[in-house]
Amino acid sequence: MIRNNNNLEPAELSYFRLNLLSYLRDSHPDKAGDLSFIAGRGDLAAESYSDAIKSGLDHIQAAEIANEVLFNGLHFSPLNTIVEILWNEFSEEIPPGTAQQKAAELLPDCKAVFIKYNLSDDYAESSEYQMLYTELTGTIMLLLEDELQ
Repeated sequence: MIRNNNNLEPAELSYFRLNLLSYLRDSHPDKAGDLSFIAGRGDLAAESYSDAIKSGLDHIQAAEIANEVLFNGLHFSPLNTIVEILWNEFSEEIPPGTAQQKAAELLPDCKAVFIKYNLSDDYAESSEYQMLYTELTGTIMLLLEDELQ
């Protein structure tokens, strides 16, 4: 469990909390430090898993239900969207191996773009996604040009 001093110690975290923490570090680093969110969501996923098993579902079905709870609202990642744009549009300027780090650097400057859109788990499949992608590409281009000057 999580200690009272609010440090996340891997040995103290449940499977679901660890799974969520790992995902957040990779896809939503701004949420990776939210200890109460991680604890609450991890505990809710564990409870969902347990309830599913008790109701007669098998472990695979129970894990699917728990994962739905664990990752609800987190499937669309602004950070990963920026990485994708760097890979697709700026691969000559930003080597693919450094795209994740560069995306993390660019993310704060791109937040104003993301705020304009109603982001959801399935946003990447929406008709508005291309508008977001295009606007972000322009923003990133300007940011990269500013760095070169």
